[in-house]
This record gives sequence, C-alpha cells and structure tokens, in this order.
Amino acid sequence: QVQLVESGGGLVHPGGSLRLSCTASGRSFIRNTVAWFRQAPGKEREFVGAITWNAANIRYSDSAKGRFTISRDNEKNTVSLQMDSLKVEDTAVYFCASRPAGVYDTSSDKRLYTYWGQGTQVTVSS
Repeated sequence: QVQLVESGGGLVHPGGSLRLSCTASGRSFIRNTVAWFRQAPGKEREFVGAITWNAANIRYSDSAKGRFTISRDNEKNTVSLQMDSLKVEDTAVYFCASRPAGVYDTSSDKRLYTYWGQGTQVTVSS
C-alpha cells in the first residue's frame, strides 16, 4: 500500500551535518506516523525519532534529541531527518518506517511499523 524511499546518506566528518529524506507513495500516507530507525553492523535496529501525520507530536531518542530534527511535508509526501553535530557513533544504515496512527502515536517499537524503506548509509568518519 505504501512504498518508502530514503535518500541523502553519505560520508561526513564528525561535527558535520546531513539531511535525509523519506519519500512515500501510495494511499493513506497522509494519516501515517513516520519514524526513523538506524542499524549499525552487529547491532540491533534502534529508534531515532518519529512524527505524527500532522506533526502534533514529535519524539526523539535520547541520542538524537538536541541534534536531530524531524519534519514532514505532506504535500510532497516527504519526511526529513536533519542531523547536525554528527558523531562517529551515528554511523549506521538509516531507515524510515510508517504506520497508520493517531495524532499522538509516536511509538518506538519497530514491530508496530508496517512499511519500511530500504535504508540509506550514513558514515561519520575522520
């Protein structure tokens, strides 16, 4: 029903910035909560942040809070993840995920998300 495509990954130096985009196609995306997850090799996929369909509720993990910003443009079916002050520890494949949800549903449980993108690699290295 919904297809998600991430873009914007790349190689940056510590302290640098990167902006990721998640573009959706398909029906019912307007009412979907969209979340960002990341996974480094050998580690579990972890929650980064989420935003409800009307941006009434935005949630960040402790590691992302203060450095990352999530926004969405429903006219373009796009959710962005602005990452500033990047650290080596931020290196991972970043995924966007989506699920139908209410205005305050920003679950960090990856098991609840129905649609997933293929991911985009973010590498922070000196």
